[in-house]
This record gives sequence, C-alpha cells and structure tokens, in this order.
Amino acid sequence: MEVGSVLQFLEDKTILVIGATGFLAKIFLEKILRVQPNIKKVFLLLRAGDAESAALRLHNEILGKDLFNLLKENMGTNFEPFISEKLRPVPGDISREDLGLKNDLILKEEICNQVDVIVNAAATTRFDERYDIALDQNVFGVKQIINFAKQCSKLKVLVHLSTAYVCGEKGGLILESPYNFKDVPGLDIDAEKRLVCDKLDELQKQGATQKQITVAMKDLGISRAKVYGWPNPYVFTKAIGEMLVEQMKGNLSVVIMRPAIVTSTIKEPFPGWVEGVRTIDSLAVAYGKGNLTCFLGNINGVVDVIPGDIVVNAILVAMVAHADHPSENAIYHLCSSLGNPIRYINLQDYAIRYFTSKPWINKDGKPIKVAKVTVFTNMESFRRYLFIHYLIWLKGLELANLAFCKYFETTYQEMNKKIQTVMRLVELYRPYLFFNGIFDDMNTEKLRLAARQGGTETDLFYFDPKVIDWDDYAMNSHLPGIVKYIFK
Repeated sequence: MEVGSVLQFLEDKTILVIGATGFLAKIFLEKILRVQPNIKKVFLLLRAGDAESAALRLHNEILGKDLFNLLKENMGTNFEPFISEKLRPVPGDISREDLGLKNDLILKEEICNQVDVIVNAAATTRFDERYDIALDQNVFGVKQIINFAKQCSKLKVLVHLSTAYVCGEKGGLILESPYNFKDVPGLDIDAEKRLVCDKLDELQKQGATQKQITVAMKDLGISRAKVYGWPNPYVFTKAIGEMLVEQMKGNLSVVIMRPAIVTSTIKEPFPGWVEGVRTIDSLAVAYGKGNLTCFLGNINGVVDVIPGDIVVNAILVAMVAHADHPSENAIYHLCSSLGNPIRYINLQDYAIRYFTSKPWINKDGKPIKVAKVTVFTNMESFRRYLFIHYLIWLKGLELANLAFCKYFETTYQEMNKKIQTVMRLVELYRPYLFFNGIFDDMNTEKLRLAARQGGTETDLFYFDPKVIDWDDYAMNSHLPGIVKYIFK
C-alpha cells in the first residue's frame, strides 16, 4: 500500500460530498478548504427542492457554524469569493434515481465528467428511526449512489462512511471484514420495502394519524432489525448498505470507513467542536442537567469513542491510498478500544469532576447539583430501584397533585421527566452499555504505517488514537464543548 502526500493529491481535484450537512462531512469540508485552498471544486449534494434552497442550507447549516471561524479569520475578505469559487451546492435526493439530478442534465453531466472523489456521508443516524426512512436513506440511497458513481468517468475513489457497530451485538475481537447478503439468510431488501409499503397502506386505510404512523414505523424498524440479529434499525440498515456496496461496486475503488462513537474534535480546527446530541453525549447532557441519577450497564465495560477530526484525517489518507487502486478489503475501523481503551467508569468520573466544579445553571439561575450515578448491572435490579425510589412516589404525587388542584404540578413534571429521560436512554443504548466487543484495527494500523513511510503529512493528517490523553480531552475539550454547543 502506498499513500504519499495528501495535500498534493487534493490539489486541483473535484470532490462530490453527499450528505454535506452531517457532522463528519462538515469537518471534512472545513479541513480540505483550510489545508488545500487549491482544491478545484467541491460539489455538495444537499436535500433541497431547488438551487436557492440548497444555497440557503449551505450558508445556514454549514458555513454558518463556528467550525468555519478559523477559515474565515485566515481568509478575511477573501472568504466569500473563495467559497463562491470552490463550493457548488447541488439540490438532490439520494433516494431518487441519479440522486435527483434527472431534471438538470447539464449539472449531472458536469458532475459526472469532473468528479475525482465521492464521499458518501449521507445517512440517518437515529437509533429509533422510522423503518421507511432508514431503508430509503441507508439502503436504497446507497444503491443510487453506487449507480451514479459508475457514471463518473474520472472517478478515482468512492468513500462510504459506515459505523463500527454494523457488527450488531457480537462480542470478542471484531475484524475489519466485509458483510455479504449470503451471511444473512432470508434477507431481501425488496421484500423489506414491500413490507413497509404494505404497512403504510394499511395504516392510511385505518385513518391513522401522523404520530401513529411514526410510532408504527419505528416499531416495525426495531422488530425487523431484531429478526435478523441487529439491535436497532440504524445499525441494521447501515449493515445492509455495506452489503450493497460489496455486491454492486464492480471495478470501482471503494473504501468503507467504520468509526465507532464519534465525539467532538480533539485538535482541529479547534478542540471541542460538536454538533447535536451524539450518542453518549446524551448521557452527559442528562447528567449535567440533573436528569440522570441512576442507570443500567457494565460500568467497567470499554466504550469506544473517537474524536471527529481523527476520523476525517483517516478518511483523507485512505482516500489517497486507494485512489485508482481497488482493493478486496478496503475496510477501516476508526476506533480506540484496542489501542487506547476508555471505560464507562472513566466517563462517570470525568462527568462528576467537571459538573461539580462547573455546574450547569438552570433557567432559574440556580446551579444544578450532581452526584454519583447509581449504576445497575441487570434490568431486574434497575426496575426494582426505579419502582421503590421513583414510581411509587410519582404515583402518590400524581394523586396529590389532582387532589390539590395541581399544586404539585411542577414537582410532578420534573420527577416524571427524569424517569422518562432515564427510561428512553436505557432503551436506546442498552445493547451498547453491555457491549463486550473490541474492534480490531489491523487495516488502519497498516494505513498509519504506510502514511509514515510514504511522505504523508502525518502532523497534519493524524489519526492514531494511542496518543490521546483521555483525561485532558474530556475535561478540557469534550465536556466544555458539550456545554457550549449542546446545552444552549
């Protein structure tokens, strides 16, 4: 494997980024614009009805973020002309043929004739997503992207962003191996699509409300995922997406990147940038706001987290390594569990220390006091604790609230909110709170070695998790970032 200079590779290249409003896609875009201003063009496929709407999304949902402040400072008055020259927002839809570009054949031909690299960052990442949406985005969207990529005459490499948790609930050492339909007996994506359509038709004939349809589609996604051995529709449909990539890629050079739990930036463009409540961050938010007093899980279990800028750097290096070099197993785990593991007990310690020294101030101007979370190792003891300490009192408070004309309404709502928050988090994350897999990263280690030996700018494109000081990162970057960008 040979890598070479990433900066040299990016010069005068044209890239198509699909799903450009996503967290990693934003970091990717900011990085290439900042380190290689001689990039030729970046097409950004955005879900939008027309060019004006796409341009609005570009400025509001991408360039308007603090993430781009350093680039703006560096470029000064040249920023706007630079952006106008380098970026082209494209209205599209990955669930439609030719990515929704059939109505603008001139633009489609322009992209197909110019693009050197495609980065597919499009996906719905909600664990409890509606099954119809998850299938359209994470499965049939991949199918449309591969078909489109085959029309791009200059294409050197397609990067497909997946997740390490396509492994489902497997334990032990999890290898960087491909997934194939033959490994999942009975799985037929067209049959799954028909099942969804039939269910939607049935619900509409019954006069179901939009809320009822959403609940039914979420329930269907969870049940179908479990039928085939995955815990939720997100990882199930992402695994199917990988199967489609393997089945359809043909002679394309395709790289599959599998990050674990992606967290805030550790270094670039500055430490601590994060957007949205990202998986384990929801626990930190709930804890810091005083809504998490008990939980379920293996407190000594390894939690595999990886900063967003490290993931993006690995994407860029892998992109260069596999340009015009198709490989049978270009799959990379971007993880920390093998080389530099961190445990849930460490996360608990960081949260207690941080929110004790810097408590969150609530809407009434009062600091939220936090305490050590009671963690249970099985559902039975967890439910018993909830019943004794909360549910009995909540029921009594509900009756008293009714008897005294809602005098206790505020107290009742606060306690009920805490219980509902905990139960929702437990249901969503239970498979991962007891997850006992460790992600092998042999391919990624080979990529790091090739980068060091091949003249890659490793100081600029760092992606070795072994150098992360978790204590420093959590206390001085990640948790302050959560407070700044999520709590508000």
